[in-house]
Amino acid sequence: MKLLNNISVLILLLFCFSCEEVVDIDLQESKPRLVVEASMIWEKDSTGNLQIINLSTTTPYFNSEYSPARDASIIITTSSGETFNFLEENPGIYVNSNFLPALYQEYEITIIYEDEKYTGRETMIPVVHLEKVEQTLNGGFSGDEIELKAYYTDPVEIPNYYLFKFLYEDLSLQIYNDEFTNGNRTFAYFSDEDLAIGDTVNFEIQGISERFYEYLYILSSQAGESNGGPFQTQPTTVRGNIINESNPDNFAFGYFRLSQSDNLEYTIQ
Repeated sequence: MKLLNNISVLILLLFCFSCEEVVDIDLQESKPRLVVEASMIWEKDSTGNLQIINLSTTTPYFNSEYSPARDASIIITTSSGETFNFLEENPGIYVNSNFLPALYQEYEITIIYEDEKYTGRETMIPVVHLEKVEQTLNGGFSGDEIELKAYYTDPVEIPNYYLFKFLYEDLSLQIYNDEFTNGNRTFAYFSDEDLAIGDTVNFEIQGISERFYEYLYILSSQAGESNGGPFQTQPTTVRGNIINESNPDNFAFGYFRLSQSDNLEYTIQ
Protein backbone atom coordinates (compact mmCIF):
# COMPACT_ATOMS: atom_id res chain seq x y z
CA MET A 1 0.00 0.00 0.00
CA LYS A 2 2.85 2.36 0.88
CA LEU A 3 4.48 1.62 -2.48
CA LEU A 4 1.20 2.40 -4.26
CA ASN A 5 0.92 5.74 -2.48
CA ASN A 6 4.48 6.68 -3.47
CA ILE A 7 3.79 5.82 -7.10
CA SER A 8 0.61 7.94 -7.02
CA VAL A 9 2.52 10.93 -5.64
CA LEU A 10 5.21 10.52 -8.32
CA ILE A 11 2.62 10.43 -11.10
CA LEU A 12 0.94 13.54 -9.69
CA LEU A 13 4.25 15.43 -9.61
CA LEU A 14 5.06 14.44 -13.17
CA PHE A 15 1.61 15.62 -14.24
CA CYS A 16 2.10 19.00 -12.55
CA PHE A 17 5.51 19.56 -14.18
CA SER A 18 4.19 18.53 -17.59
CA CYS A 19 1.50 21.23 -17.33
CA GLU A 20 4.02 24.07 -16.87
CA GLU A 21 4.12 26.53 -19.73
CA VAL A 22 6.68 29.25 -20.29
CA VAL A 23 5.01 32.60 -20.98
CA ASP A 24 7.03 35.19 -22.82
CA ILE A 25 5.91 38.74 -22.00
CA ASP A 26 6.34 41.02 -24.98
CA LEU A 27 7.09 44.41 -23.47
CA GLN A 28 7.07 47.44 -25.70
CA GLU A 29 10.53 48.99 -25.64
CA SER A 30 10.90 52.74 -25.89
CA LYS A 31 13.86 54.64 -27.23
CA PRO A 32 16.66 54.91 -24.65
CA ARG A 33 16.61 58.17 -22.71
CA LEU A 34 19.50 60.05 -21.15
CA VAL A 35 19.96 59.60 -17.39
CA VAL A 36 21.91 62.36 -15.60
CA GLU A 37 23.57 61.92 -12.21
CA ALA A 38 25.03 65.36 -11.54
CA SER A 39 25.40 66.03 -7.81
CA MET A 40 28.04 68.62 -7.04
CA ILE A 41 28.80 67.96 -3.35
CA TRP A 42 31.06 70.37 -1.45
CA GLU A 43 32.21 68.83 1.82
CA LYS A 44 32.98 71.37 4.52
CA ASP A 45 36.69 72.06 5.09
CA SER A 46 37.52 70.85 1.56
CA THR A 47 38.10 72.70 -1.70
CA GLY A 48 35.30 70.90 -3.54
CA ASN A 49 37.42 71.06 -6.71
CA LEU A 50 36.95 67.43 -7.79
CA GLN A 51 33.46 66.76 -9.16
CA ILE A 52 32.10 63.82 -11.16
CA ILE A 53 29.04 63.48 -13.40
CA ASN A 54 27.66 60.13 -14.56
CA LEU A 55 25.71 59.85 -17.80
CA SER A 56 23.89 56.69 -18.84
CA THR A 57 20.85 55.68 -20.85
CA THR A 58 17.75 53.72 -19.91
CA THR A 59 17.67 50.04 -20.85
CA PRO A 60 14.87 47.50 -21.52
CA TYR A 61 13.03 46.17 -18.44
CA PHE A 62 14.77 42.78 -18.39
CA ASN A 63 18.21 44.17 -19.20
CA SER A 64 20.19 44.88 -16.02
CA GLU A 65 23.40 45.94 -17.75
CA TYR A 66 24.70 49.47 -17.22
CA SER A 67 24.58 51.50 -20.42
CA PRO A 68 26.97 54.50 -20.29
CA ALA A 69 26.25 57.57 -22.39
CA ARG A 70 29.50 58.18 -24.21
CA ASP A 71 31.01 61.09 -26.13
CA ALA A 72 28.91 63.80 -24.54
CA SER A 73 30.00 67.40 -24.00
CA ILE A 74 29.36 68.81 -20.49
CA ILE A 75 29.93 72.39 -19.34
CA ILE A 76 28.84 74.04 -16.09
CA THR A 77 28.72 77.83 -16.01
CA THR A 78 28.14 80.22 -13.11
CA SER A 79 26.01 83.35 -12.95
CA SER A 80 29.28 85.30 -12.74
CA GLY A 81 30.65 83.82 -15.97
CA GLU A 82 33.04 81.03 -14.89
CA THR A 83 33.00 77.85 -16.94
CA PHE A 84 33.96 74.29 -16.00
CA ASN A 85 34.42 71.59 -18.63
CA PHE A 86 33.86 67.95 -17.69
CA LEU A 87 35.92 65.42 -19.64
CA GLU A 88 35.07 61.75 -20.11
CA GLU A 89 37.71 59.73 -18.23
CA ASN A 90 35.81 56.41 -18.36
CA PRO A 91 32.71 55.40 -20.32
CA GLY A 92 29.90 57.65 -19.11
CA ILE A 93 32.01 59.19 -16.31
CA TYR A 94 32.89 62.87 -16.74
CA VAL A 95 35.32 64.65 -14.42
CA ASN A 96 36.42 68.18 -13.57
CA SER A 97 39.20 68.76 -11.03
CA ASN A 98 39.08 72.57 -10.99
CA PHE A 99 35.50 73.20 -9.91
CA LEU A 100 34.93 76.26 -7.70
CA PRO A 101 31.92 75.91 -5.39
CA ALA A 102 30.37 79.05 -3.90
CA LEU A 103 27.39 79.19 -1.56
CA TYR A 104 24.18 80.71 -2.94
CA GLN A 105 25.69 80.96 -6.43
CA GLU A 106 23.56 79.81 -9.36
CA TYR A 107 25.02 77.26 -11.79
CA GLU A 108 23.82 76.03 -15.15
CA ILE A 109 24.72 72.69 -16.71
CA THR A 110 24.76 72.22 -20.47
CA ILE A 111 24.97 68.71 -21.94
CA ILE A 112 25.28 67.98 -25.64
CA TYR A 113 24.47 64.33 -26.31
CA GLU A 114 23.67 62.81 -29.70
CA ASP A 115 23.22 66.30 -31.18
CA GLU A 116 20.64 67.33 -28.59
CA LYS A 117 21.07 70.02 -25.94
CA TYR A 118 20.08 69.45 -22.32
CA THR A 119 20.22 72.14 -19.62
CA GLY A 120 19.50 72.48 -15.92
CA ARG A 121 19.88 75.17 -13.26
CA GLU A 122 20.40 75.05 -9.51
CA THR A 123 21.93 77.03 -6.63
CA MET A 124 24.62 75.83 -4.24
CA ILE A 125 22.74 75.20 -0.97
CA PRO A 126 24.59 75.59 2.38
CA VAL A 127 24.20 73.16 5.28
CA VAL A 128 24.47 73.28 9.07
CA HIS A 129 27.10 71.54 11.16
CA LEU A 130 26.60 68.02 12.52
CA GLU A 131 27.19 68.55 16.22
CA LYS A 132 27.28 65.12 17.84
CA VAL A 133 25.86 61.58 17.81
CA GLU A 134 23.94 60.22 20.77
CA GLN A 135 23.51 56.47 21.30
CA THR A 136 20.46 54.90 22.99
CA LEU A 137 18.76 51.49 23.17
CA ASN A 138 15.28 52.51 22.06
CA GLY A 139 15.36 51.67 18.35
CA GLY A 140 13.64 49.11 16.14
CA PHE A 141 10.17 47.55 16.39
CA SER A 142 11.03 45.85 19.66
CA GLY A 143 12.37 49.08 21.19
CA ASP A 144 15.62 47.51 22.37
CA GLU A 145 17.90 48.01 19.34
CA ILE A 146 20.79 50.45 19.18
CA GLU A 147 19.54 53.83 17.99
CA LEU A 148 21.75 56.72 16.90
CA LYS A 149 20.69 60.36 16.89
CA ALA A 150 22.74 62.86 14.88
CA TYR A 151 22.09 66.37 16.24
CA TYR A 152 22.09 69.65 14.33
CA THR A 153 20.63 73.13 14.82
CA ASP A 154 18.28 74.41 12.14
CA PRO A 155 18.65 78.09 11.13
CA VAL A 156 15.58 80.20 11.78
CA GLU A 157 15.87 82.68 8.91
CA ILE A 158 14.64 80.62 5.92
CA PRO A 159 12.99 77.26 5.17
CA ASN A 160 15.59 74.49 5.04
CA TYR A 161 15.64 71.05 3.44
CA TYR A 162 18.07 68.25 4.21
CA LEU A 163 19.26 64.96 2.77
CA PHE A 164 20.78 62.56 5.30
CA LYS A 165 23.01 59.65 4.35
CA PHE A 166 23.81 56.83 6.77
CA LEU A 167 26.55 54.46 5.71
CA TYR A 168 26.60 51.15 7.57
CA GLU A 169 27.07 48.07 5.38
CA ASP A 170 24.52 49.60 2.99
CA LEU A 171 23.58 53.21 2.28
CA SER A 172 20.37 54.55 3.85
CA LEU A 173 18.78 57.87 2.89
CA GLN A 174 16.36 60.16 4.72
CA ILE A 175 14.97 63.57 3.79
CA TYR A 176 13.82 66.25 6.23
CA ASN A 177 12.35 69.72 6.14
CA ASP A 178 12.14 72.22 9.01
CA GLU A 179 8.38 72.77 8.95
CA PHE A 180 8.11 71.66 12.60
CA THR A 181 11.70 72.23 13.73
CA ASN A 182 12.50 75.68 12.35
CA GLY A 183 15.18 77.35 14.48
CA ASN A 184 15.46 74.42 16.88
CA ARG A 185 18.12 71.90 17.79
CA THR A 186 16.92 68.57 16.44
CA PHE A 187 18.24 65.25 15.14
CA ALA A 188 18.06 62.59 12.46
CA TYR A 189 18.01 59.03 13.73
CA PHE A 190 19.27 55.69 12.48
CA SER A 191 18.98 52.15 13.82
CA ASP A 192 19.81 48.68 12.53
CA GLU A 193 19.26 45.33 14.22
CA ASP A 194 22.80 44.24 13.28
CA LEU A 195 24.58 47.16 14.96
CA ALA A 196 27.14 45.96 17.49
CA ILE A 197 29.87 47.43 19.71
CA GLY A 198 32.85 48.47 17.61
CA ASP A 199 30.87 49.03 14.40
CA THR A 200 31.33 52.36 12.61
CA VAL A 201 28.52 54.43 11.10
CA ASN A 202 29.16 57.42 8.85
CA PHE A 203 26.66 60.28 8.93
CA GLU A 204 26.39 62.88 6.19
CA ILE A 205 24.02 65.85 6.02
CA GLN A 206 23.47 67.83 2.81
CA GLY A 207 21.60 71.06 2.22
CA ILE A 208 19.17 70.67 -0.67
CA SER A 209 16.71 72.89 -2.51
CA GLU A 210 12.96 72.66 -2.02
CA ARG A 211 12.53 71.38 -5.57
CA PHE A 212 15.06 68.58 -5.08
CA TYR A 213 13.40 67.71 -1.76
CA GLU A 214 10.05 67.34 -3.56
CA TYR A 215 11.71 65.26 -6.29
CA LEU A 216 13.16 62.86 -3.70
CA TYR A 217 9.87 62.75 -1.81
CA ILE A 218 7.99 61.61 -4.92
CA LEU A 219 10.66 59.02 -5.71
CA SER A 220 10.55 57.59 -2.18
CA SER A 221 6.74 57.56 -2.19
CA GLN A 222 6.66 55.58 -5.42
CA ALA A 223 9.28 53.15 -4.16
CA GLY A 224 7.05 52.47 -1.16
CA GLU A 225 4.13 51.64 -3.44
CA SER A 226 5.98 49.14 -5.62
CA ASN A 227 4.54 45.99 -4.06
CA GLY A 228 1.11 46.04 -5.65
CA GLY A 229 1.85 43.42 -8.27
CA PRO A 230 1.98 43.61 -12.08
CA PHE A 231 -1.60 44.95 -12.41
CA GLN A 232 -1.30 47.86 -10.01
CA THR A 233 -1.75 51.42 -11.19
CA GLN A 234 1.59 52.42 -12.62
CA PRO A 235 3.40 55.37 -10.99
CA THR A 236 3.87 58.57 -12.91
CA THR A 237 7.15 59.39 -14.60
CA VAL A 238 9.33 61.38 -12.18
CA ARG A 239 11.25 64.03 -14.05
CA GLY A 240 14.02 66.15 -12.61
CA ASN A 241 15.26 69.58 -13.62
CA ILE A 242 17.06 68.52 -16.81
CA ILE A 243 15.37 70.01 -19.90
CA ASN A 244 15.93 68.88 -23.49
CA GLU A 245 15.90 72.18 -25.35
CA SER A 246 16.36 70.53 -28.76
CA ASN A 247 13.56 67.97 -28.46
CA PRO A 248 11.36 68.38 -25.34
CA ASP A 249 9.57 65.08 -26.02
CA ASN A 250 12.87 63.23 -25.60
CA PHE A 251 13.20 64.29 -21.99
CA ALA A 252 15.96 63.06 -19.68
CA PHE A 253 15.82 61.49 -16.24
CA GLY A 254 17.92 62.55 -13.28
CA TYR A 255 18.84 65.78 -11.56
CA PHE A 256 21.46 68.52 -11.47
CA ARG A 257 22.01 69.92 -7.99
CA LEU A 258 24.66 71.49 -5.76
CA SER A 259 24.92 70.88 -2.02
CA GLN A 260 27.28 71.66 0.81
CA SER A 261 27.76 68.68 3.12
CA ASP A 262 29.05 67.88 6.60
CA ASN A 263 30.23 64.46 7.82
CA LEU A 264 30.53 62.78 11.18
CA GLU A 265 31.80 59.28 11.95
CA TYR A 266 30.63 57.40 15.02
CA THR A 267 31.79 54.11 16.57
CA ILE A 268 29.24 52.05 18.50
CA GLN A 269 30.06 51.79 22.23
